[in-house]
Amino acid sequence: MNEMTPITTTIKDWESDQEVRWCPGCGDYAILKAVQRTLPEIGADPARTVFVSGIGCSSRFPYYMETYGFHTIHGRAPAVATGVKLANPNLDVWIITGDGDALSIGGNHTMHLLRRNLDCQVLLFNNEIYGLTKGQYSPTSRVGTRSPSTPFGSIDRPARPCAFALGSGARFVARAIDVHKNLPKVLKAAHAHKGTGFIEIFQNCIVYNDDVFAPFTAKPNAAANQLWVEHGAPLLFDGGTRGLTMDSEHLTLKVVDVTDGDWQAAGVIVHDQTNRGLAHMLVEMPEAGFPVALGVLYDSPAPTFESAVVEQNRAASEGKVGDLQKLLAKGQTWQVEKEPHLL
Repeated sequence: MNEMTPITTTIKDWESDQEVRWCPGCGDYAILKAVQRTLPEIGADPARTVFVSGIGCSSRFPYYMETYGFHTIHGRAPAVATGVKLANPNLDVWIITGDGDALSIGGNHTMHLLRRNLDCQVLLFNNEIYGLTKGQYSPTSRVGTRSPSTPFGSIDRPARPCAFALGSGARFVARAIDVHKNLPKVLKAAHAHKGTGFIEIFQNCIVYNDDVFAPFTAKPNAAANQLWVEHGAPLLFDGGTRGLTMDSEHLTLKVVDVTDGDWQAAGVIVHDQTNRGLAHMLVEMPEAGFPVALGVLYDSPAPTFESAVVEQNRAASEGKVGDLQKLLAKGQTWQVEKEPHLL
């Protein structure tokens, strides 16, 4: 497989002529612009880039990118993306999906994409609701969520997308916020990773689930409730006045106060993005009393699915000349003669 040669483009080269049609104020607009700003910065080529989506509000995304794209069926974007990548491993494949599309009807497809480690980027827009079909609860909706399908409040325990990804064997797992300045940085890290780059993006649905993430995304709450992790840096938040340490008795994380910036004396641990166990702890932190971990939580590359397929096909065909007729005649064959009474 050939590495892509970086080319020079501008944001205009990535904007299609289609009218962007999401609800005014939808977080999808911010994600679209973040992607369109990021692609020129990484030297991506529109002629070698493919966006694949399933069904949902987020899945209109391919229409708005001046690239190749597939708007597929509900939950099946991973299957189509796998076919695209195997047919042409040199393409840069992005999967756009939502919490319902990826974790409900598409949960099985998402799991197998992650465990196979196809070289692609998965952007999961998580708004904790079904927006396109008018506000039904989704696999990530919180207990008590009132919706047209749960008027008395959802009693389902929600799935955690990043925990699902880690459990499925993902080698790159990250979190970001639709309108946050760090989203492009996370997109670049996912793209640089060879394998499936899984990003959960907290995306506000202004119509059916407005401000569900406000406890940690609203400006007054951000510093005290957002923990942006960085490999090799201490796990600090709230202006560096608090951090995370390991509770050795219970083998869990706990919040500690940091005095005069002395995080080492407070026992604050340093983020190691190659540590899967730590990543699991970060995504499983309780909501009450803990920050939301954001950024690259886990990044530990492994051989990709398509590279193994290409190598296997190469080895199988080495020194052989293709002969379709010989292949068809191989094994047990027979010739059908016309019976006299059928003449």
